[in-house]
Amino acid sequence: MDISRVARRAAHLAAASALLASLGACNSFQGFGGFGGPQAPPMPEVPAVEPEIPGSIRPDELVGRWGFGAYHKPDDRLRTEANARGQCKQPYVINPGTSGGVIMHLADEATPQELRIKGSRSGKNYIGPPGPAGGEKDREIVSFDGRVLITRFLDKDADGRYGTMIYVRCAPRA
Repeated sequence: MDISRVARRAAHLAAASALLASLGACNSFQGFGGFGGPQAPPMPEVPAVEPEIPGSIRPDELVGRWGFGAYHKPDDRLRTEANARGQCKQPYVINPGTSGGVIMHLADEATPQELRIKGSRSGKNYIGPPGPAGGEKDREIVSFDGRVLITRFLDKDADGRYGTMIYVRCAPRA
């Protein structure tokens, strides 16, 4: 066997070895003809959206006429509640929605819209647009005893502008 023939065989073997090594490094046989195509990256798991938890307060408990006020300092609550009672001549009206919610305003929205009463695993209740409880446009129901409803916006900017809102039911006790 002459040297050039041995050199050619060695070159062919080296090329074949390199080709096999590169094919062996592939994770799949996708692509053209089933060889050497890149494998698609695994799809990230999409977190399951938690189902909306019904609130412990029913929408019909909020429907009605309310005197309204707002305060920024907790010391002003009693005075603001008394002032809200005096607002019943021009009440804030909460109407029932067509799909089980209540018609109220969102922060900075001139037109009221249907909002949901949403519960949470922590036991808190929220009023806001459809979606998970505790969203940026939601307001937390701080307290509700059937006669007085106290809420605050979760958005820090809206909370700073509007403060803690207090609604006092206008209708006499049944």
